[in-house]
Amino acid sequence: QVQLVESGGGLVQAGGSLSISCAASGRAFSLYPMGWFRQAPGKEREFVAGINWNGGTTYYADSVKGRFTISRDNAKNTAYLQMNSLKPEDTAVYYCAARRTSSGTMSRHWEYDFWGQGTQVTVSS
Repeated sequence: QVQLVESGGGLVQAGGSLSISCAASGRAFSLYPMGWFRQAPGKEREFVAGINWNGGTTYYADSVKGRFTISRDNAKNTAYLQMNSLKPEDTAVYYCAARRTSSGTMSRHWEYDFWGQGTQVTVSS
């Protein structure tokens, strides 16, 4: 079992940067691929970024490619999402998630087994 807790959300002006973290409990964290998703009011949960178990492979939604960077530190049981050049349309609750298997598609939220409670990111124009 893995428990995930996000932190670091907040309010930032357009063009600014923010880094959010996902702290995990459980020794299995280092084996699990991780993902970041977001959900804005009235919209479906959407994939933002994903990373394989050792950080060697990353995946990004087209909307954030070149602006966001996902990373992980397995020694600290923590995953990160560095967000630069933020836009008002990035405003959402951001969730981290972990999955037991690397097979399948990283962008499919229903393939993830563990979820955090989310952290609010608000980008003002």
